Amino acid sequence: MRKFLPWIIAGGLLLIIGFWYIGIKNGAVRVNQEVNKEWGNVETSYQRRNDLIGNLVKTVQGSADFEKSTLEAVIKARSEATSVKIDPTNITPEQLAQFNQAQGNLNSSLSRLLVTVEQYPDLKANQNFLKLQDELASTENQILTARTRFNESVQKYNNYILVFPNSMFLGNYKEKPYFDAVAGAEKPVDVEFDFNNEKK
Repeated sequence: MRKFLPWIIAGGLLLIIGFWYIGIKNGAVRVNQEVNKEWGNVETSYQRRNDLIGNLVKTVQGSADFEKSTLEAVIKARSEATSVKIDPTNITPEQLAQFNQAQGNLNSSLSRLLVTVEQYPDLKANQNFLKLQDELASTENQILTARTRFNESVQKYNNYILVFPNSMFLGNYKEKPYFDAVAGAEKPVDVEFDFNNEKK
């Protein structure tokens, strides 16, 4: 019996190492799936905003004398924002920056639209428009929450795959980028109202 003891110990150690390795791999799958889920929530929030913007544009188009160029800018930015697709399993900093830039351009053109509406008393009093505006504000909060949770899940994922000894076994898992603010977001927005040309 004594001569088999080293083999039993070696077999036990191999079993422990095997379960430990499986645990590391399964943990990587779990944190990766969490990132994918949170990215799905980000996309859902942005999709809701895009849908609301479409309804807002239709409402504004009903005002015959509304600036055509302002509407066209929003429609174009919305189209560009929806055309950027990202696979969360293979996300790169460049892809995320491109997505972020497209969404930032849409946000900028939407802000110009909402400022321009100030010159149209009928639109400002339109109940449908006011409801859509409130829903957009609520959706912006949802987007902020979704982006924050995505970054938290990326931090958890990156910490898991980069720490030793996990990094020894997870070479095929790559570090994922964080959602950064759009360039220039730290600067205050300069909003100008031209009350001299306000339409009656």
